[in-house]
Amino acid sequence: MNHPNKDLKEILTSLKEGKITIEDAELALREEPVAELGYARVDLHRKTRQGMSEVIYGAGKTAEEIAGIIQTMLHHRQLPILVTRLDADKYRTVETILGPDGLHFHEEAGILIVGDLPEIRYPGRLLIACGGTSDIRVAEEAALTAEAAGVRVQRLYDVGVAGIHRLLSHTEDILKADVIIACAGMEGALASVIGGLADCPVIAVPTSVGYGASFHGLSALLAMLNSCASGVTVVNIDNGFGAAMAAMKILRKAGQLRNQDL
Repeated sequence: MNHPNKDLKEILTSLKEGKITIEDAELALREEPVAELGYARVDLHRKTRQGMSEVIYGAGKTAEEIAGIIQTMLHHRQLPILVTRLDADKYRTVETILGPDGLHFHEEAGILIVGDLPEIRYPGRLLIACGGTSDIRVAEEAALTAEAAGVRVQRLYDVGVAGIHRLLSHTEDILKADVIIACAGMEGALASVIGGLADCPVIAVPTSVGYGASFHGLSALLAMLNSCASGVTVVNIDNGFGAAMAAMKILRKAGQLRNQDL
């Protein structure tokens, strides 16, 4: 076989269709699940377990370490590769090491995607809403993460409650969504309003946007935790990535259940 660490489903499908032999399948399944780099242990089976390859957290790593992990994941066909919390200076060094081909850097969100976005893999639609323009960086982290996982995303930005008519004019979009991520700073009211309108899971993301008494997102976090709208769940401050992963898993499991005989 030419490709180590293929996705488990891909291996079994290839075996069923006669594209590989039993011996080839056995060899692929025996591949080590972790690539040892000294400074990192890359999880090569995470996509099989969780629906998406391991994501590289860029803030705590050097550009050289990030490039090394990307090269390892490329070798094992772990595409697309997602790097979060990556600043422009560090990206330029990564680009120098790897070359620009296949690199897609979204500076506002601090996201690097290596490779093309996949086709839509999961049924349903994820709606991502944010209160103001200042929240877009967190909303885009969520949107790009979800798209890299193969989720269909609709963006609804700058619809905060200070001008609630902007949100209410999109009530139909809210009602049609299968999962909603609501990103907001200040007092974090957007999540409660959306939670009161939607009949689907709502994941609230407090952002660190606001004046002094917002305490860098703590006020929004506490407000969202105390939402009077039933069924609103909350992730950490500015954690658009975590919200997107939760949404992906909801849609992934819903798709699996639809394929079962209930």
